[in-house]
Amino acid sequence: MADTAARLYLITPVLEDASFAPRLAEACATGAVAAVLLRLGSADERSLINQVKALAPAAQEHGAAAIVSAEGEADLATVAARGGADGVHVPGDPARLRELRDRLKSERVIGAGSIRTKDDAMTLGEAGADYLLFGEPRPDGSVPSLESVVERASWWAEIFETPCVAYAPSLDAVEPLAATQAEFVALGEAVWSHPDGPAAAVKAALEILNRQEASR
Repeated sequence: MADTAARLYLITPVLEDASFAPRLAEACATGAVAAVLLRLGSADERSLINQVKALAPAAQEHGAAAIVSAEGEADLATVAARGGADGVHVPGDPARLRELRDRLKSERVIGAGSIRTKDDAMTLGEAGADYLLFGEPRPDGSVPSLESVVERASWWAEIFETPCVAYAPSLDAVEPLAATQAEFVALGEAVWSHPDGPAAAVKAALEILNRQEASR
């Protein structure tokens, strides 16, 4: 179980080029972001590598790890290694996760999401995931109920040592998710669409996490 405040994990929209880098840098410049999932669209390997090279420093220069996922059939291990990312993120596919683990060894983080059941979560943990992501938006943009994500993250954090990330669809969801003892709380659209900008959203989330930690 986590014995310190949950840390922030940001998830970008699906990116087709590197134009998102300034907004990413603004969010990460707060120094409060532990990791960013760069969701890349479907493109050829060279284009994806170039995107990562252009985007990852916007996070890494502020102390945040850059994790990559991609639509389509991209070779994520190659994209991450040649692009300079810190890790990769895959949908809940134990076979693919094991293959990436064999290739990347312990050199890069491997995360898993799109987890439907508790059995799926345990299988992915056993396959070598470095973290599990619960509650992220589905391909159609919908999200599971907050109650179900709180239940799943609480269950995982209490029993298993592999860290988990709990996705908050809004800033209001940060506090109940942090209370699950999840090591990370993820934010996506709540940061990028915040009326005062990404940095203001990150700072607001950090204040909630710190308040929650102080009240334990």
